[in-house]
Amino acid sequence: MSLETIDLDSPQRQRCAKPAEGALLRRIDLTTLRLFIAVCDEQNLTRAAQRERIAASAVSKRMNDFELAFGVTLFKRLSKGMALTPVGEALLHHARVTLLNVEKIAVELSEYSQGVRGHVRMLANLSAIVQFLPEDLSAFFSAHELLRVDLQERPSGQVVRGIEEGAAEIGICSGEAETRSLEAFHYRTDNLVVVVRADHPLAERDHLLFTDTLDFDHVGLHAASSIYLRSQYAATQAGKSMRLRINVPGFDAVCRMVQANMGIGLIPDRAFEVVGAGMGLRSIRLRDEWAKRELRIVVRDAAHLSGTGRLVLDHLRAAEQPAHKIVRAHPT
Repeated sequence: MSLETIDLDSPQRQRCAKPAEGALLRRIDLTTLRLFIAVCDEQNLTRAAQRERIAASAVSKRMNDFELAFGVTLFKRLSKGMALTPVGEALLHHARVTLLNVEKIAVELSEYSQGVRGHVRMLANLSAIVQFLPEDLSAFFSAHELLRVDLQERPSGQVVRGIEEGAAEIGICSGEAETRSLEAFHYRTDNLVVVVRADHPLAERDHLLFTDTLDFDHVGLHAASSIYLRSQYAATQAGKSMRLRINVPGFDAVCRMVQANMGIGLIPDRAFEVVGAGMGLRSIRLRDEWAKRELRIVVRDAAHLSGTGRLVLDHLRAAEQPAHKIVRAHPT
């Protein structure tokens, strides 16, 4: 995004805009967009005002003035809060992208003054962060010492949504996630394993089917994780239900609960090597076809990534060979 997009009073912008359009564009300022996002996040005007440390009446006036200026309705005013209209949904997308780009400008200018020469935001699911990204990003930084990556963990579905909304340039998600119009590239593969105590009845098995585990208590990942959702679906397909004893937030927590005899767990093989192998536990390979998984890199448009984003994308695509196949291309 260029600085002209933000400077609505620039001479070039004024030459291109009709007088009436220019007057409307001057109604769009960063403060109003930030307050609008806060109201969307909180679904409540008072809480949004408290979050932004501004009077609720001032927030209300800005929202009303914006709606009047453009002749639109952004919110449905409900008894217990505020819900977005379709117009509001459209504005939310553009507002997030605009503020992200403004933040990127500020961050990059600041980092240039400190000797850093580039910055990229990433979202990734837990499997990618635990299994592959530490080594892959370490190798990247060895070749590009003056660059910086801001990495956040999200479930696969939220990774896709975050990339669509412009919250980050690059995402890594499960291959089963619906990537919609994003460009998607192969990243890595893993295989799910069942984690058990050494004294568990299944401990001597070399491999098994997921249905073989359904007579035992399970320690599950959080309900939004792709592993949890896929295992629940597999149990339903088998006409059974999982004997779920507890949900936990990460692979290390799964292994600790298994170690404490709370049940058996399902995690990727490389994750077990990283966090579970030193706990006296055993891993049993799942033979089910769905247990062999793909991780994908997703971007909105590879051709329009920042220079740093392009470097990161190319590096990650080359991390596992062959890795240069586009899984789903952005429609033209």
